[in-house]
Amino acid sequence: MGIDAKEKTAHNTSVGADAGQSIQNDSDNSIPTSGTKRNGKMETPAENLEEMYRKMQRMADPRYLHTLTMTELFQTTYKSRPPIIENLLHSGAYLLAGAPKIGKSFLVAQIAYHVSTGQELWGCKVHQGTVLYLALEDDFQRIQNRMFMMYGVNDTPNLHFATAAGKIGNGLDEQLENFMREHSDTKLIIIDTMQKIREVGGEAYSYASDYEIVGKLKQFADKHCICVLTVHHTRKQPAGDAFEMISGTTGLLGCADGSLLMQKKKRTALEATIDVVGRDQQDQILYLKKDPETQIWNLERMETEPHKEPPDPVLEAVAKLVSAERQEWTGSPSELAAAVQVGMAANALTKYLNVKSGRLLEEYHVGYENKARHSGRQVKLTYMLVEAPAFEVVDDGRDGSDGRNGENAAAQTTVAIVAAVAERNGSE
Repeated sequence: MGIDAKEKTAHNTSVGADAGQSIQNDSDNSIPTSGTKRNGKMETPAENLEEMYRKMQRMADPRYLHTLTMTELFQTTYKSRPPIIENLLHSGAYLLAGAPKIGKSFLVAQIAYHVSTGQELWGCKVHQGTVLYLALEDDFQRIQNRMFMMYGVNDTPNLHFATAAGKIGNGLDEQLENFMREHSDTKLIIIDTMQKIREVGGEAYSYASDYEIVGKLKQFADKHCICVLTVHHTRKQPAGDAFEMISGTTGLLGCADGSLLMQKKKRTALEATIDVVGRDQQDQILYLKKDPETQIWNLERMETEPHKEPPDPVLEAVAKLVSAERQEWTGSPSELAAAVQVGMAANALTKYLNVKSGRLLEEYHVGYENKARHSGRQVKLTYMLVEAPAFEVVDDGRDGSDGRNGENAAAQTTVAIVAAVAERNGSE
């Protein structure tokens, strides 16, 4: 297999070995009860404790620069960060820029609704979660009319709106933290628009101020593993690079994790394009067309076919160790390597799984843990498959009896999610 080459690069004992590992690499490590080897030398528990104490002293020094070696990186399993909307929005700070009054607010309302309900958007998988939409240029009556025009009376308790908020550095930070404490399942926060949350006196554009405001949003998004999507405007002047049309300096785009640029050839046209760029995704152009009755944007086509990773034989072999009948597997790294038989040593296999644990969970529905125990390292696999929500087509009441005289008759039925999983959990 092509993995063998990676295996050869691992010269030092790492997380894959059955032996213990120093506490600096894994917060789950326990204090060893017997000597361990470090750089070929046997160390006693007292020496390990002394090394831990020295490290704590170094970290307390304000001049200390925290670093990780490449080996330590591969020894670490990071929390999975699945996309909010595949091929469109990932965790981090995103910008949606476009000229005024071309449909940006309807677009973010559509995105908010799909994330809060978990329905696919333009054929892209959506990871459902609570959404906070700061519609700072609207009032609640306008929001009500807009959402009814788009989705009728098919509401959701997972989509929250606010029409007033503080500024970045002057109240908004605390408001968002409080919302996250109350709604820990939040996946997306939309801010419409950026100018409404700029600090007082922050009107003058500079690279430093632009970078700072997006940097604060990014820091918050990274802390909570969510997406913060901020609506912004473009300049009138044409540019060689379309993204240079974003109002302000390049500090905005430079700090953001991703950007969506919405454009129309004519303001009255129903067609629009969205250029998508991001750190965690391929560049893309979406060709959209607006339904004049509902104002919903529908996908006409994509510029390029979305990239799909090929099946991973290593992850497939690991996933076969657990199932609905056998929901857990536990063993040492060596036992795992013997069980999957993929031609990888225990050391290389666990490094590989540390890196690929997110995909193992998202695609193969297997949770992966690799922790230190007194007897050595222990790997635990857990079958995590949850039944998908059921869908049904329901009448949204648009038959003329709602006082609209049958307006938008073409949208009389819409797809609504039946929260089967939530209902099942509630009955347990």
